[in-house]
Amino acid sequence: MTAEALRQKVGQFFFPAVFINDTEENIQETERLIKEHNIGGLTFFHSRASAATNYESKKKVVFNDDSYQKIKDLIVRYQKAASTPLLISIDAEWGLAMRIEKTPQYPYAITLGALPESKSNLVYEVGKQIGLDLKAAGIHYNLSPLADINNNPNNPVIGYRSFGENKEKVANFAVEYLKGMSDVGILGCLKHFPGHGNTNVDSHLGLPVLNETLEELLENELYPFIKGIENNVDSIMIGHLAVPSLNDGKDTSATLSKPIIETLLRGKLGYDGLVISDALNMHSVSKLYETKGELEWEAFNAGNDILCFAENVPEGIEAILKNASPERIEESFNRILKAKEKVGILSNPNFTSGELNFEKASALNLEIAQNSITKIIDHSNTTLAFESQKSNQLVKLSLYKNVENTFFKTLNSKLKSPEFAFENLEVSDISSIEKELQNFETVIISLFVPKAKPMNNFEINNEVLDLLSGLLQTKKCIVYVFGNPYVLPIIPNLLEASGLIQVYQDFEEFQKVAGIQFLENLTCSGSLPVNIDIQ
Repeated sequence: MTAEALRQKVGQFFFPAVFINDTEENIQETERLIKEHNIGGLTFFHSRASAATNYESKKKVVFNDDSYQKIKDLIVRYQKAASTPLLISIDAEWGLAMRIEKTPQYPYAITLGALPESKSNLVYEVGKQIGLDLKAAGIHYNLSPLADINNNPNNPVIGYRSFGENKEKVANFAVEYLKGMSDVGILGCLKHFPGHGNTNVDSHLGLPVLNETLEELLENELYPFIKGIENNVDSIMIGHLAVPSLNDGKDTSATLSKPIIETLLRGKLGYDGLVISDALNMHSVSKLYETKGELEWEAFNAGNDILCFAENVPEGIEAILKNASPERIEESFNRILKAKEKVGILSNPNFTSGELNFEKASALNLEIAQNSITKIIDHSNTTLAFESQKSNQLVKLSLYKNVENTFFKTLNSKLKSPEFAFENLEVSDISSIEKELQNFETVIISLFVPKAKPMNNFEINNEVLDLLSGLLQTKKCIVYVFGNPYVLPIIPNLLEASGLIQVYQDFEEFQKVAGIQFLENLTCSGSLPVNIDIQ
């Protein structure tokens, strides 16, 4: 094979990051990379400020209502620049809305994890609908779902992105989600091999270390990956986490570890599909090598076929050409070719089909809400509320949303009462709310958790936690929590609540279902997907 033909093949391993909201100059730079280096694909992000490792720079993410149209136009433009059709990828765990404004949003994995096993068809439907949304935009490859088992409540980065801590459920739901995407012709990806659940470091910023032995990993962390391999998963993403027991005691990141990729994943687990690295700009690996291109070579040498978010394309290509055997280049090239054949872009690069279906997304979200809401404490909540209403002892308190929220509106069809809201410290006065509530004995509290990530107590102000603590000790409180269930342990005296219902999402559909559930005292079929120690 000529040197040029080989170089063309090596270019296919590179999937640099591209940004929907980028400058014309950056877009032309990407077009040059595509033309000059025959790169294999692209991974889309919203904007430079939103890419995960830029969080510490606290750059403001600027919202742009045209993002969806922009990504469609950009994909067409980038495909025009490519002599080999590009495989377009994105990380859309809970739908395009994870990256793009005004597109359908589906529930987090942890919400799906609250569904009973008998409703796994809903997880399949989420995979399918996300697949159809990606297709409408011209995207072929979703870097999702997680196969991580979230067995460490202090995990700063997995948490709500995992289906939970039961390995069978995580495995089954991940496979259902993959099947849904595959059935509409979209490639999926299980991540973060060999399992990012039991870590307490964010690998965007540092290197987590797993201390388990191979036996322990096979027993737990690796279980969902093995199930995925048995079901012909399209690709597996290697996480930036070190597992010394698999790597002669060294804490090398799995992404750069031959024993983890070649010996364990390919050899022992018999996986021959596509292996993609986690983003190579993440600080756990991006700062390891002085020489540009060396990281890309080390990641390829360890066994990755696709180098995701590669920042040094020309240098990386040279390093691989200099060091890799033609056979190894051929192997990775063929895996990428096979993926491109599966989605059909080699014969038809203009891949967009269909429109975004918001109605379908909403109907699906409603059904998931009906089956995931979880009752944790119930001292006849509904009866208590109606009796208190009769004696004018009932009040409603909304935290982090105004009283016009759908949950309150739904309740008000039958359960009118005075209402108060704390929206934020700038516009709301906690002490006056506290005074107002003194005259009532029963409080329906809706807590709309401000953030899904646990940093800074999910952004719940200490003043709000103090308010809750006082109310829980002195009133009959019925608490509805719209958000990540990991928030429950940080609410002091929560076990004193007369009622506690976990709702997971603040979508309109979830608020509506929660209101109906309350008024009609319906049984809840959801269960907490993770063990939570409520105080």
